[in-house]
Amino acid sequence: MTRGAAVVALGARIGSRLERSSYAVRWLVLGISIGVVAGLGAVVFFEMLELAGRLLLEGLGGYEPPQAGRDGDTGHPDGFSRPWAIPLVVAGGALASAVLVARFAPEAEGHGTDAAIEAVHSGPRSIRMRAVGVKMVASALTIGSGGSAGREGPAAQISAGFGSLFTRWLNLTDDDGRIAVAIGIGSGIGAIFGAPLGGAVLSGAILYRNDFEYRTLVPGLISSVTAYSVFGAFEGYDPLFGFVADDYRFESPTQLIWFAVIGLLAGGVGILYSRFFYGTVSVFARFPGNRIVKPAVGGLLVGLLALAMPEILGSGYGWVQEAMSAETLASMPLWIVLALPFAKILATSLSIGSGGAGGIFGPGMVIGAFVGAALWRLLEPFAPGVPEAPAAFVIVAMMACFGAIARVPIAVMLMVAEMTGGYTLLPGGMVAVGIAYLLVLRSGDSIYRAQREDWEAASVERSGSRPLD
Repeated sequence: MTRGAAVVALGARIGSRLERSSYAVRWLVLGISIGVVAGLGAVVFFEMLELAGRLLLEGLGGYEPPQAGRDGDTGHPDGFSRPWAIPLVVAGGALASAVLVARFAPEAEGHGTDAAIEAVHSGPRSIRMRAVGVKMVASALTIGSGGSAGREGPAAQISAGFGSLFTRWLNLTDDDGRIAVAIGIGSGIGAIFGAPLGGAVLSGAILYRNDFEYRTLVPGLISSVTAYSVFGAFEGYDPLFGFVADDYRFESPTQLIWFAVIGLLAGGVGILYSRFFYGTVSVFARFPGNRIVKPAVGGLLVGLLALAMPEILGSGYGWVQEAMSAETLASMPLWIVLALPFAKILATSLSIGSGGAGGIFGPGMVIGAFVGAALWRLLEPFAPGVPEAPAAFVIVAMMACFGAIARVPIAVMLMVAEMTGGYTLLPGGMVAVGIAYLLVLRSGDSIYRAQREDWEAASVERSGSRPLD
């Protein structure tokens, strides 16, 4: 027997034993296993992002953006030392990423989360490990060179890929395979954002527009906390944005009025984000040129836009942390604060909508954060009940904008609370997210096109396979 055949036979024996075991034993083993590899994958991807950023945007481009450090130190960017290099670096990173994707794994194109959701619904065995490796490198090149994208989409596709690998190797049933891929999505995102509870809830919420897959919740809790523990052992356990939520206390019901306003604005901007992003995808699909040229053109346009507004470069998490401080937010020109949500929508649409590799979750939260920052800047001088620091508005708007347009309001509320170190903002967040979600629900939009309407619709679609029951 060859070594490959022996590995396959071993997987079949382990899988057969797991299928005969109790539910608790099966998902304890699978949940921990998926969590370990998802956590390690998130560590590797995170370090690749850090390295690419130092080599490309900082080294070649001469620009050091603020960082949302786990110690709370964001740094202080000094502007461009080589402004002429910025468009070239962003375009070059997008070009290198596109060449890699086109040559080795075309399915790694785009933001990745939709591909992982689609695998849950239509083929839990379908994610190739080659696509996982290509997604890591391609996304690191895109984001590290300054492309406007997030790290959660690649993390979701990477960890979902390991869930798919386990499904094939252990010959799991389609039902168990769908759960394995789904908890891979949640644990990968939860690990890289330091939000294990939100990641676990996300694994069941992100599959549908108007439903929740409760069968993923318990396995997701096991997988997500395991991935978070592994990732934190290498990168630390402090919240992504520090313990900024602890500085806020809910003291007056009148504050709920402003949180309701945040919900209306964030919901509207979220709808704009989704429609503009997919409109850009359609425009680039009609443009002449192949899948290598188009991302390079998108990167070049982002680099040119960044000469006027460098805040759009990269993930943008450092600028979110800057906006949580009254002093640093007040030092930013008002027009930048007001324009940044729309500029970030444009930059993300150009970076990813053109065919680049990277996530749209993170930019969605940056967009929402600056909706809150802009409202605080406008209201703070005269409006009653506005908090002294902008962090409350920034955090709640993050929750409302992306939680609504991704159709995962509870999961994103939990994730943002974990990323900011506290739950004191949940009363305001509940109002804002609820209003934003109702607005998005009325519009019918979602940022994730692979989501099914509900469990019943997904089951009917899988007419030839046994649905989750």
